[in-house]
Amino acid sequence: MKKIITTKNAPAPIGPYNQAILSENTLYISGQIPVDPATGELVSGDIAKETDQVMLNLKAILEEANMDFENVVKSSIFLSDMANFGAVNTVYATYFNEKTAPARETVEVSNLPKYVNVEISMIAVAF
Repeated sequence: MKKIITTKNAPAPIGPYNQAILSENTLYISGQIPVDPATGELVSGDIAKETDQVMLNLKAILEEANMDFENVVKSSIFLSDMANFGAVNTVYATYFNEKTAPARETVEVSNLPKYVNVEISMIAVAF
């Protein structure tokens, strides 16, 4: 059975998808970009602030599913420029315990929705 997870504390989808899907004990979170859900505006101009907004959006979705970052088993990070890897990684690391951090890949792509610099998706499991 699949359950749609939606929260007003993360940006509404900009296409035919949901913020997240819970299937049994696994949560699949759609890629989040640096949109402030309170204003609907993009956070831009500073990759650290952009990344922090993405992580806050992910956190809100995790919380709506009664989970947190400790439940995350896999992350995918998409960057418009791999030169931003260090700054993104520094912010990302503040949300995880290094010893229990999830598996992850980080890839550079030619474009992202709304031409943002960073997008992150996650898979989490309820233990």
